[in-house]
Amino acid sequence: MRRLVRTVVLAVVLAVVAVVLPNSTVAPTYLTLVKYEHAEGVDTDPDVLWILAVGSDARRGEDPLRSRGDTLQLVGIDTRTGAATTIGIPRDSWVPIPGYGSNRINAALYFGGPQLMGETVAALIGIEPDYVFVTTFWGVEQIAKDVGPITVDNPVAFSDENLKPQGFPQGKVVLRGYNVVSFGRIRKTLAGGDFDRSANQQRVLEGFQRKVAENADKPGWIESGVLSVLDNVHTNVAPAELFVIAQAITQVDPKRITRCVLPGGIGNIGGASVVIPSTSTAKRYGDDARKDATIKRC
Repeated sequence: MRRLVRTVVLAVVLAVVAVVLPNSTVAPTYLTLVKYEHAEGVDTDPDVLWILAVGSDARRGEDPLRSRGDTLQLVGIDTRTGAATTIGIPRDSWVPIPGYGSNRINAALYFGGPQLMGETVAALIGIEPDYVFVTTFWGVEQIAKDVGPITVDNPVAFSDENLKPQGFPQGKVVLRGYNVVSFGRIRKTLAGGDFDRSANQQRVLEGFQRKVAENADKPGWIESGVLSVLDNVHTNVAPAELFVIAQAITQVDPKRITRCVLPGGIGNIGGASVVIPSTSTAKRYGDDARKDATIKRC
């Protein structure tokens, strides 16, 4: 059935942004959806919607919008065809940050909030987002509690002595609450480090999606979800615009979705380990997806 085959792109906004999570108990300070201010003269396609999802590493008491970004997923949706793509960007990617020299890409949120984060990703990929969504660890955990357990297909067993000592087995894994967060945060014990973590974050989103898909076709569910956003998420996006976003996502064709994690190498700058992203691949992803939200190959 159509509602059971929605994929990761739905999860990014429907599950994580809570566009269709009625009666969510997440506090507004945990979740923020802002409209990105496009640079003057930038060529944008009004039929392709781009959302940058950012997981802030803010601790309690810190401002999530001025902390480092722990998760970076750029999602595009072609509202004409239903095609969609998700580009995962390793958080330690060493890139130029407009006005601040070069640094890890996640520092852009700390330096200049969601707008600068969007500008930095745009400089790397060549696509400006239309919206930037920022959440915290405990915001995702609360969403996970609201939604209920999700299932992910884990390709390899892994653990972390601090985040998850008992680890996660290979195969289908049921995640609840805190485990949803830890599954997407662990990187030091993964063979591919930051790259594998970004892929795991996409698996978490896909698990959220499957939960959301169970309700996505219920009459009035999107409408009530938009009202929930106004109650539970800090946003400068108008209700009518939220509804348009939700409608666009529900029209995604699961057969026309591509998912990629930006590749690169490991480098050392100033004594710190960083990711040196393949800028040529980043531009290729952008060139491929800009007009139709489709990447030909990872």
